[in-house]
Amino acid sequence: MNVFIAGGSGAIGVPLVRQLVSAGHQVTALTRSPGNAAMLRSLGATPAIADALDADALRRVVVAAHPTHVIHQLTALPKGGPTSAGDLAATSRLRGEGTRNLMAAAVAAGAVRFVGGSFALIGASKSGVPANVHEAVDAQQSMESQILDANRTGAIEGVVLRYGLFYGPAVGSTVAMIALARRRLLPAIRDDRSLLPYIHVDDAAAATVAALDRAPSGSTYDIVDDEPVSFSEMARAVANSAGAPRPIAIPSWLLRLAAPYRARMVALRLPLSNGKARVELGWRPRFPTIHDGLARTRAHAA
Repeated sequence: MNVFIAGGSGAIGVPLVRQLVSAGHQVTALTRSPGNAAMLRSLGATPAIADALDADALRRVVVAAHPTHVIHQLTALPKGGPTSAGDLAATSRLRGEGTRNLMAAAVAAGAVRFVGGSFALIGASKSGVPANVHEAVDAQQSMESQILDANRTGAIEGVVLRYGLFYGPAVGSTVAMIALARRRLLPAIRDDRSLLPYIHVDDAAAATVAALDRAPSGSTYDIVDDEPVSFSEMARAVANSAGAPRPIAIPSWLLRLAAPYRARMVALRLPLSNGKARVELGWRPRFPTIHDGLARTRAHAA
């Protein structure tokens, strides 16, 4: 396959490039920053420099790459993860306008399949999601609809992957949480009833590779660990992987006071299943739970 990855220098873009190159595929990786070009070349990809919000520039680099498959991994989140609804605004624009531009470029280039990376924590519904992130939900729905509508009209095959929360040794949010845990600033929550879907970024990349040729067109998948866990269980797992003391348990009202956006998001209950992806993609996570994946993170850091 000749694969064009939009967002090739991001959290999932880098392991995705590695896995595709290792499998013998030709890879072109889009980045806005010329400073990422040398890193992408070192991974075996051909860098393409353009802003996804510049429709003409994006079309030129996609058409020049002649891809058979296009992967949408465009985000613009802070390295440590979002801490407010405002941190989602740039990514929302990429999921709306950026998707339109990338889809048009993929069709113009004659690509046969378009795979879009979505987000399981927001999902396809505003139910239970804080009001101040409804704009992000709308943008995500726009992205998914554009992909599935293009599939329905026969413009290009479309597949949507809804990833759980990424973690891994090179993921910025994991690095930030480990730093907090070592300072005992990553708390657990008393009487925590949350249930959150996680996924090791290498497992997310492997599912994406599988979807390129195994997913039935028009399909949507939840790409998550075998077992969702509470925010507090995640905090304890991070502390354990960092060799840090057990997190201090605080009341939920204190987290809402100190970090209202994060408190609302981590209070969600999303018991999602990866069963469909296992059956139809022949994929299963190498790290079934966050405990397995974080143990590998600790070994990586040792």
